[in-house]
Amino acid sequence: MSTSSSHPSFWRRVPLAFGAFFSTLSDAAYAARVEKLSLPEAAPVAPVAPAPAPAPVPTPAAAPVILKEATPDAALQLLALLQREARLIDFTQENLGSHADADIGAAARVVHEGCAKVMREYFTIDAVRQEAEGSRIVLQEGFDSAQVRLTGNVVGSAPFTGTLSHRGWRASSVRLPKLSEQHDAAILAPAEVEL
Repeated sequence: MSTSSSHPSFWRRVPLAFGAFFSTLSDAAYAARVEKLSLPEAAPVAPVAPAPAPAPVPTPAAAPVILKEATPDAALQLLALLQREARLIDFTQENLGSHADADIGAAARVVHEGCAKVMREYFTIDAVRQEAEGSRIVLQEGFDSAQVRLTGNVVGSAPFTGTLSHRGWRASSVRLPKLSEQHDAAILAPAEVEL
């Protein structure tokens, strides 16, 4: 498994979390792969005596990465929409330990339908790769590592040949409602008082 010094941003993790959640519920093979992620990694194998390394070739210094500051308003707005349409916050805040699996499954169906409605209404989501999952693909030198993450036994340099295990997702358009200046985005769902 490759280790990367950069971790996905909060905005990248939100669709990953939703995609993993629903893919795990609906795809047993995907769920098995997710389950393997929680297993401890195998003990490292003693390295074979390395061959002498060639003298390093100096590389030009990379341009500094400028980070954009993410404001929480859009994330809070998305959470509010998912609560309104899918009761997602209610579902995740509920202790499911005392509920029957059938009840949890019924609730998950409501959450899934509501989340799908929000995704359709406010986003256009397209696959990053058009090939079918399970297809063998070749990644040439210079491939975009933001669009394709290498997993498994990553050694050497491109071109890489591997099996597409997930097509990836990209938001090709976002249509979140505009917020008034007075709107408090931190209120995800107002308290309700029945009279």
